[in-house]
Amino acid sequence: METKIDCDQEIMECLAPMKTNESTITNPLQVKVKDIIIGGHEVVVIAGPCAVESMQQLTETAVSVRESNAKILRGGAFKPRSSPYSFQGLGEEGLKMLSEISKKTGMPVVTEVMDTRQIEVVSKYADMLQVGSRNMQNYPLLKEVGMTRKPVLLKRGMMATIEEFLLAAEYILNQGNDQVVLCERGIRTFETSTRNTLDLSAVPMLKHRSQLPVIVDPSHGTGLRWMVPSMAKAAVAAGADGLIMEVHYHPEIALCDGQQSLSLTEFAQLMSDLKKIAQAVGRDMF
Repeated sequence: METKIDCDQEIMECLAPMKTNESTITNPLQVKVKDIIIGGHEVVVIAGPCAVESMQQLTETAVSVRESNAKILRGGAFKPRSSPYSFQGLGEEGLKMLSEISKKTGMPVVTEVMDTRQIEVVSKYADMLQVGSRNMQNYPLLKEVGMTRKPVLLKRGMMATIEEFLLAAEYILNQGNDQVVLCERGIRTFETSTRNTLDLSAVPMLKHRSQLPVIVDPSHGTGLRWMVPSMAKAAVAAGADGLIMEVHYHPEIALCDGQQSLSLTEFAQLMSDLKKIAQAVGRDMF
């Protein structure tokens, strides 16, 4: 009984800041993905292809983003697509590729899990589990990933309010897993010139209302490659603890989201520019 009380107390302390607007959090949590810390002094960049397509594609992209000082490799093996006829990912074959490249580059891997039935196999290969925008309110999935004790990257739902986003995070926290990173990835509004409307005001608001690290996805947030660098810089300036971006070795032939994926050269240049922005706001990068 004593252990249960201590556990409940720890969870309540983690959740309490989410329910008040009185003051900015002064003691934020840090999330550890292998030896990478998200929520510390360093701005952490997660990069890689939207979807794992082949070993060559993944290898060339991963090696390049690592040389540009990305810290965590992203890549989808299971892809939730609006059309059932679009590329759905390589499944476990893609997970095996991610694991192999992770060993070669030393980069931890984050990849999406779409269903409770996928958790076991994805957890076998991934270092961090991503819950995508479409599943932000899939409560059975949130509970199950909370039970894994693996770090979780939770993306904001495309129609979700800040309150709903934080409550979704609580489903994971309630299972005793406080290793949760919140990701602002744009919301759906009446604006049609961009894929989504990137809500950068969510960064200071989330950090004001919770202890959890906050990162930004400017790739899905805009849907336009040429906008990604500007929004990435703005996100760091707004106080984001990290970024997750789509990078492809040949965006023009990508099977998924090539229009919003940076080329290897574009990503390298952006990383150089981001370091200056991070230093200007008192943060470090690589």
